[in-house]
Amino acid sequence: MLLTKSSSTNVIDSSSLRLLTVREYNLMAQVGILTNDEKVELINGQIITMSPQGSFHAAAITRTNRLLTNQLNEILIRLQLPIIVNEISQPEPDIAIVKYDHLDYDDRHPLATEVYLVMEIADTTLKTDLEIKRQLYASGNIPEYWVLDVKQRQLYIYRQANNGDYETTMILNDEGSIEPLNFPDVKIKVSEMLRPLK
Repeated sequence: MLLTKSSSTNVIDSSSLRLLTVREYNLMAQVGILTNDEKVELINGQIITMSPQGSFHAAAITRTNRLLTNQLNEILIRLQLPIIVNEISQPEPDIAIVKYDHLDYDDRHPLATEVYLVMEIADTTLKTDLEIKRQLYASGNIPEYWVLDVKQRQLYIYRQANNGDYETTMILNDEGSIEPLNFPDVKIKVSEMLRPLK
């Protein structure tokens, strides 16, 4: 990918970026340009380095996965695995609840149309998760997007994707609970996704 800088500002001129497609990105992995130990994802045609995972982040993924697995049937819960949002974005959300596939998607990654809910755990990535990732998932019409802020102990809930953003936003504190849009019989307590208070 060729990047050019403006001589006066040292800022990359985005009009000169050559964006990658999901197909090209996956080919780079197949031929070894990208290796398995590189933690990257494709966002809006650009290869983005993923932040290292802290223990709070990892524990929140584990807790949330346990909660969802115990309450949901006939779906798949994918942890930090790719989904295809559009032809230039293949992010790896912390948690994605996707339609059941008897092959566990071994022949392809789930498409945005097969995703019920995407969740990111925010420890050091809150701004990116609330802005860039929110708009990305909305652009794919993913019906629901959650961001768990482990520092402020809040859950951001975005629903009703429309024109590249979500129409409905809720913010719950750690005393709140929520029913996923596609699973109204399931109640998730925010506190159970977070580190217990001493």
